[in-house]
Amino acid sequence: MQAPFDLKTCTRAALFSAMALATGAVPAADQPGEGVEVQLIKSSIAEETFQTLLVMKALEELGHDVKDIKEIEYAAGHVALGNGDATFMADHWNPLHTDFYEAAGGDEKLYREGVYASGSIQGYLIDKKTAEAYEISNIGQFEAPQIAKLFDADRDGKADLAGCTPGWGCEKLIEHHLDAYGLRDTVTHNQGSYSAIIADTIARYEQGEPSFYYIWTPYWVSGVLVPGEDAVWLQVPFSSLPGERADVDTALPDGSNYGFQANDQRIVANRAWAEANRRRPSCSRSWRSATTISVRRTCVCATATTARRTSRSTPMRGSPPTARSSTPGWSRRAPPQSSPRLAGARPSERRPGHDVNW
Repeated sequence: MQAPFDLKTCTRAALFSAMALATGAVPAADQPGEGVEVQLIKSSIAEETFQTLLVMKALEELGHDVKDIKEIEYAAGHVALGNGDATFMADHWNPLHTDFYEAAGGDEKLYREGVYASGSIQGYLIDKKTAEAYEISNIGQFEAPQIAKLFDADRDGKADLAGCTPGWGCEKLIEHHLDAYGLRDTVTHNQGSYSAIIADTIARYEQGEPSFYYIWTPYWVSGVLVPGEDAVWLQVPFSSLPGERADVDTALPDGSNYGFQANDQRIVANRAWAEANRRRPSCSRSWRSATTISVRRTCVCATATTARRTSRSTPMRGSPPTARSSTPGWSRRAPPQSSPRLAGARPSERRPGHDVNW
């Protein structure tokens, strides 16, 4: 008989295991997953290694035979999950990855339940010095050639936007915005390796040059180019999303509009595997308290140079308000080294500051 399994339980157990393993306090437990194979996958984003390893450790604690992590981008990753070639992905963004989810078979082939992190915001930022000097607060102003040229890094007369890696989902929204806001003739959406593109953007900023980039939160870049101190968020002229979300209002509760919906991060799994291994054991209140502490203290933006962050639960300076307004404070840090690309690679960093829901 196959061992039962539940995603919410896995999320709780994973976070608890991270803290327990660190302190050597892992409690004795049965092995309901003994003999059951698990294949975890993640995208090329280094930050996802952390939460993927949490899931891996939790499953190992339950006795599962967890294979080395495989790297694959989101669209192909969802298909792999739907086809049974993989078991879990620990960073499904909803609604950003909704199209990937549906294209891979939707609820018939995939399984997702509960939210382990909410309030993830995306948007466009520029350096504060240029924003104040030219009174730029809305990306619609980039329709004016004289504004766009301020951010022309390659001297082609168009603003250079440090954009989104193809296959992540955000690139489609950015491309849609360029058309919706009339920016196709004045803005170039630079795509490729995000880590390389954003490193160049930071270098330009440090040289005193204007910087224009796409970002999601929480993310280590906002600890280097601190919103409100080094950079400012740009609002959009109006809500505009592609496809079935065309009528969605992206404005936040305070009326500000950054052009993207707030996202929930969820674990997505192969439905057949999840249903064959489902269970709902109870978790004690002390476990839940311990996992919350683990998230606040362990979900840090760690780099190869041992970066630090504060653990207070105050809003990040200059950050856009989220639906729950709970982005913790940040400290400055160096950008991480290039991400490890292999199965079982150690985590380089984590997107800290999400809400945690049980």
